[in-house]
Amino acid sequence: MRIFAVSDLHVDYDVNAAWVANLSTADYRDDVLILAGDVTDRLPLLDWCLRTLTLRFRTVLFVPGNHDLWVLRDRARHDGAGKTSLQKFDDVAAVVASCGASMSSFSSSALSIIPLFGWYDYSFGLPGKELMEMWMDYHTCRWPSGMGAREIAAHFLAMNAEQAPGGAGKIITFSHFMPRIDLMPATVPPEKQLLYPILGSTQLDRQLRKLRSTVHVYGHSHVNRRLQIDGVTYINNAFGYPQEERIASKRLVCIETA
Repeated sequence: MRIFAVSDLHVDYDVNAAWVANLSTADYRDDVLILAGDVTDRLPLLDWCLRTLTLRFRTVLFVPGNHDLWVLRDRARHDGAGKTSLQKFDDVAAVVASCGASMSSFSSSALSIIPLFGWYDYSFGLPGKELMEMWMDYHTCRWPSGMGAREIAAHFLAMNAEQAPGGAGKIITFSHFMPRIDLMPATVPPEKQLLYPILGSTQLDRQLRKLRSTVHVYGHSHVNRRLQIDGVTYINNAFGYPQEERIASKRLVCIETA
């Protein structure tokens, strides 16, 4: 059994969807896929993508990303109010279950793979006016009254508190959001660093280390890296947007063989 990882498929782009459709139907039947968020905000397309992947892999493990919780294109609820992104999370979870994928932990005799939900909480820095205006989440997500970024992150991080610490086998964790900002390369130009506040949360790193994870898969940044810090190997394998040929590998990566 091999463990593969990818994130940020963004199958709203036809070329990305074609890559998913063209994956082998025979090569991965005994393998596990970690899909670390940002597939699409359209539920029918999410359903198609996950069903396509579950026909190819033994197990597909998923956590939603920020794009998956956008509600701009969702219809209003029956009571006339707009759907919130928390309700969209529940809709996504229902699609995941109906497709045979999973947002729960996976265990075998040799290892456990644990999903970590999250959001950004500004522990990487405070957003400026320019970021608040240009970052799409501020315009395409809708949250219950009184929930800002910190409260949203706390809500999802609390879901992770139910996860039990790892046992004797190897522990792999995964999230969509980044668990630490020093995973970004030192070569990132200053004009791109304005995005740092919305990349993740330091609380995720505390949680994965409490679980005794030795490998953590993440997405969101679209900057593919494999880096070991203080005993944990961090892996980002984002598929990314069609134009991101230089920073995204456009392939599956095997992170473990069990």
